[in-house]
Amino acid sequence: MITVLRLGHRRDRDKRITTHVGLVARAFGVDQLLISTNDDGAVSTLEDVVDRFGGEFTIKSGVKWKALLKNWNGVRIHLTMYGEHIDDALKKIPRDEDVIIIVGSQKVPGEVYGLADFNVAVGNQPHSEVAALAVFLDRFLEGDGLRREFDGKIKVFPTERGKKVVEHR
Repeated sequence: MITVLRLGHRRDRDKRITTHVGLVARAFGVDQLLISTNDDGAVSTLEDVVDRFGGEFTIKSGVKWKALLKNWNGVRIHLTMYGEHIDDALKKIPRDEDVIIIVGSQKVPGEVYGLADFNVAVGNQPHSEVAALAVFLDRFLEGDGLRREFDGKIKVFPTERGKKVVEHR
């Protein structure tokens, strides 16, 4: 099971970015998104996508992140530009345990670095947490996340040109 923890979501400022973190997580093969701040709007938006496009993906906000990380029974991965390079870290991360991927918004509390089993840098320059999550998940899942099938009301079929969409009512 793969979980993403969105840490430090600022409701007014980060709602689009948090939504995009959730969209990437779902599309790339994550099972659930946990948001540290209470935000029913972000949850509702993402649940609507799951309802229309399908998939087994749950979203919950208002999560107590410190207790969650301290009690996590699996691997804790923190995506940060200050961590170990992704190529080096991926060789060490077990694939046979539950994983929680921590994605910050504002400055992440220093305690997170100590709670994480792996502090992973997708580059050592300022960058988008959405991009970092996408790159990490694609590499961690070796491309399999993007090959998943979703059983939703709307199905988009790959085409060289144009759009092929089927809607099931």
